[in-house]
Amino acid sequence: MSNVYVMDHPLIQHKIGLIRREETGSRDFRALVSEIATLMCYEATRDLKLEDVKIKTPICETTAKQLEGKKLAIIPILRAGIGMVEGMLVLIPAAKVGHIGLYRDPETLEPVEYYCKLPADCDEREVFVVDPMVATGGSSAAAIDLLKAKGVKKIRFLCIIAAPEGVERMQREHPDVDLYIGALDDHLNDHGYIVPGLGDAGDRIFGTK
Repeated sequence: MSNVYVMDHPLIQHKIGLIRREETGSRDFRALVSEIATLMCYEATRDLKLEDVKIKTPICETTAKQLEGKKLAIIPILRAGIGMVEGMLVLIPAAKVGHIGLYRDPETLEPVEYYCKLPADCDEREVFVVDPMVATGGSSAAAIDLLKAKGVKKIRFLCIIAAPEGVERMQREHPDVDLYIGALDDHLNDHGYIVPGLGDAGDRIFGTK
C-alpha cells in the first residue's frame, strides 16, 4: 500500500489553521497556500537521491552533494493546484511544470478530463502531483491514471487537506504512490465537501464563487 505522510510540522499546521478561517480573503489565502506548499515540498523531498560531485570552493577542491539525475516535474490539477506551484518552485526551481485539467461532475462527483499538457520527457522524471484538496479522491486518482498511461513511473502526491474517503480510494487504486497530506479531516458531507475543510479551494484562491 502507498505510504501516507500527514504533516505535523508546527508551521504547516499553523498556516492550515489560517486558511480554514472563513474571514481569510483571497490575497492572504493565496499567499498561505503557496507558503504551505513550500513547507510540504521540503518534507516530501526528504528522500530524494544524492550523488557526489567534485567542485572548487574559493579555498580548495572538495566533494559536495547534488541531486541525482535532477529531473523533477510538478503537475498541478487545475485549477486549484496552480496555487501550490510557485511555492514548490521556490525549492526546486529547475523542475518542469505540466498541467492536468479535471472537473468534478456535480451529479456523479466523478472527474472529467478537459486538459492535459505535460513535459515531453515526463516519463523520465520524478513527478509531484499537487492539489490543495482530496475529497472523494476521484480527480486525484484520475490524474495519476493519466500520468501512468503516459509512462510516468515515479509519482508523489501532495495535498493540503484530505478526507479519509479520498485517501482510502488513492491507496486502493494507486498503492505505489506516496501521499503527503497537510491535514487529514473527518469526513465528506452530502455535497462531497470535506468537513471541516475550508470550502472550495479554487474559489478561495481566485476570488470566484
